[in-house]
Amino acid sequence: MDIAELKLEVEQHVDVKCAMADVFAGLLHEFGEKMCYPDGRSMNMKIEAQPGGRWYRDLGDGNGHLWGTIQSIKAPMLLEITGSLFMSYPVINHLECKLSEVDGGTRVTLRHRALGLIQEDHAAGVKEGWKGMLESLKKALES
Repeated sequence: MDIAELKLEVEQHVDVKCAMADVFAGLLHEFGEKMCYPDGRSMNMKIEAQPGGRWYRDLGDGNGHLWGTIQSIKAPMLLEITGSLFMSYPVINHLECKLSEVDGGTRVTLRHRALGLIQEDHAAGVKEGWKGMLESLKKALES
């Protein structure tokens, strides 16, 4: 197996016409209670916005999936999460969201890197998934 088959690297950004603090709060909302399937059903995600906090899917009655742990949070400019995310197999992911001021608002740069036995459908789906999440963030904050 070639190392290229074991890695995933996605980088995307969106400019939002809003103050950085509002965009950061919106980002946490997107990763938490607003996260949904493409058909609109809630994923029941929770995010504990503190170092070591969990990012997880709450299925009720003590059941769920741990997606990751907050590695670094520096509101309103940085959020880093490490963990398996939605991949239930040997893999490690690093998700980095950096916010910076741009003319008229805030740029959100999302970088998702992973190493492991990554399934092809997951590798193909993350680009569209993150793109949809960033578009949802922009739409929610600018409307």
